[in-house]
Amino acid sequence: MLPVTDVVSIADLGPAGVQLALELASLIKARPSEFRTALAGKQLVLMFEKPSLRTRLTFEVGIAEMGGTSFFIDHRGERMSEREPVRDIARNLERWIDGVVLRTYEHATVTDMAEFASIPVINALSDMEHPCQALADFLTLQEKFGDLRKVKLTYVGDGNNVAHSLVLAAACVGASIAIATPAGYGPNADIVKRACAIARDTGANIEVLSDPEAAVAAADAVYTDVWASMGQEEEGEARRKIFAAFQVNDGLMSCAKSGALFMHCLPAHRGDEVTGSVLESPVSVVFDQAENRLHAQKAVLLMLFSDGVGRFVARKKSKTPARGWRNAHA
Repeated sequence: MLPVTDVVSIADLGPAGVQLALELASLIKARPSEFRTALAGKQLVLMFEKPSLRTRLTFEVGIAEMGGTSFFIDHRGERMSEREPVRDIARNLERWIDGVVLRTYEHATVTDMAEFASIPVINALSDMEHPCQALADFLTLQEKFGDLRKVKLTYVGDGNNVAHSLVLAAACVGASIAIATPAGYGPNADIVKRACAIARDTGANIEVLSDPEAAVAAADAVYTDVWASMGQEEEGEARRKIFAAFQVNDGLMSCAKSGALFMHCLPAHRGDEVTGSVLESPVSVVFDQAENRLHAQKAVLLMLFSDGVGRFVARKKSKTPARGWRNAHA
């Protein structure tokens, strides 16, 4: 249900919000100059407990390219809640700025910030979800295949935050998704249950399997992520043994459709979850995904911080021929 107030989870957007985000992202990508003042006067803070290349830069560039200002607070040495409660931080931030972008370990940090701050909060990665990544991924799939309802995406590896956002996004757009993980490493059952509830309305198909070859059968795209996420480094060696049969290599890719795309949210560990031959192959779209982080996040920012998005929604509802959309400040 629109309007959106926070993006803590893909589920906050729902099918209508995900569709709007993808449409806006495509338009922003095609006509970036039309959005140069969309965030004029807006000030956002980025508070990150984890290292970042793509997430930090794409948010900072996106905010700047739409006329806003960003401030970065590095919490890698001290988690946000160690110095003072998140609820207190939230009620300070809302007095000074227009919105918060969080990259955290605990998902509760993001949900607490959203609960206690009266300003919009964006989840830029938590241990439960990575919604901005999933939007960029489905924007990439839409560019490559068109109708997402005809696409089958297979995710192979750890049932982590990326897998959670992908299954929710697939449910929202009506796509098919198969997730294959070793036993005991599957996605969160409540997330899958929520995705299945959405899928009943959108026609999406969701499968959770333990056989990677069966999962990639008839797949249009095969996706993987690191086997040990940030904060799980001490499990790295044990996970290499457990996940060895789930490596995306030439043999596994041959079980998918001919020419199936390879996807990864990056950074990638060549020789672990994916071989160099697959990552560097012509079917790899990992850098398209990385580019689309910028455009997808611009769309999220626009939905949360610009009144001008209403013009786009109104035009869409009235079926007025699109000749470009200009924000309220143009």
